Amino acid sequence: MKLKNTLNYSNFFSIFLYLTLIFGFYIEENLNLGAIGDWENTDLPVINDLSLNIKKTLLNYESYGHRHSPVYLIFLSLLKNIGFSIENIRFFHLNLSLLLIVYFYKCLIFKFDKVEKNILLLLSLTIFLSPTFRSLAIWPSSRLIGLIFFVISTYEFLKFLKDPKKIYMWKNIIFLIISSYVSPNFSLFIIFFAYHYFRKVAFKDLIILPLFCIISSIPAFYYIFILDVNFLLAKTPGINQLEKVSLNFNFSNKILIISSILFFHLIPFLINKEFFTDLIESKKKDVLIIGIFLIVNIFFFNYATNFTGGGVFFHLSNFLFNNNYFFFFISFISLMLIGIFSKNNLNNFLIFILLIISNIQNTIYHKYYDPLIMILFFTLINNPLNYEFFKNRNKVFYVYTFYLVFIFMRIVKNNYL
Repeated sequence: MKLKNTLNYSNFFSIFLYLTLIFGFYIEENLNLGAIGDWENTDLPVINDLSLNIKKTLLNYESYGHRHSPVYLIFLSLLKNIGFSIENIRFFHLNLSLLLIVYFYKCLIFKFDKVEKNILLLLSLTIFLSPTFRSLAIWPSSRLIGLIFFVISTYEFLKFLKDPKKIYMWKNIIFLIISSYVSPNFSLFIIFFAYHYFRKVAFKDLIILPLFCIISSIPAFYYIFILDVNFLLAKTPGINQLEKVSLNFNFSNKILIISSILFFHLIPFLINKEFFTDLIESKKKDVLIIGIFLIVNIFFFNYATNFTGGGVFFHLSNFLFNNNYFFFFISFISLMLIGIFSKNNLNNFLIFILLIISNIQNTIYHKYYDPLIMILFFTLINNPLNYEFFKNRNKVFYVYTFYLVFIFMRIVKNNYL
């Protein structure tokens, strides 16, 4: 009876959170601020033109200033052609977005099979409170769909780790390829999966797998480099109103900002005695190495508030103190965190490297890492903290508190700052 009541409460809570998303759709909620502008000014014109002349639109796609793949927009334009209104397309996308929560939950119950399913469900439902998820579900975004296929790919990879059948490997790679065609930044994770497969699969598969990936990438390379529709070079804000920048290879900006964003999203999971013990008892040599690495990156750091983006700690530092000193302090803690997770763990180090180099544009936004970091923490990142997290069932409410505070911060920032 107790289990049945618990399941009933969970189902009721799931419906309640879904209704908050429907309410957000009705009131045109826009927690990420830029989501509605991206939809109305960038995505919608492409969808309308694709529905009228798909060939002409695709050949001139870079002229729309779009930095995301046209694949998902083609799908939405097909919905428009068969009679879906724009509002119906948005509502369809909103419901499609729920697959992210479904597959994150599937990953959790597969990896943490000894943990109470109700706790895993509650954790997966926190995605409903992610400002990025809510914004990109209400205002359709290719990135969210790309993330869904990436999580499906991750689910197949987790199955391979437990039972190394080739079918799981191929499903992992196929879903990753789909994810990459929808949102190209996920393509770099082929390096992570290949690292594991090269250690566990037969030699003939080591030949077939890269060949399959190369053949699968030919349409993308043909579109971008032969037809010269290089939408990846779309420009973003520079140091002033007149300057526009496309790519930026100042990795000092990326290392410090992305590490601080990573730290921010892991806060509810780091409230753990073991982590603080590891942090305090870090060897002097490790602290010195991180300190020198930080100083080098500070020397080359030139990210400006004009660029937009930059993360919570970067903007908080500039808002409160009108400088980057607090941000640099948080960056040191963030790099120490990465050091603790990566020490003697190439798996984790590779993930952090891919998170950094997957962003080669000038601007760095929170939406690229929320809720991706939490998903990675419980799926691909190897660490004892995610197992420790489930030992106290009340810790899941830390995540709800975190997201409610995050939503409050977004509301304040969007309306008063």
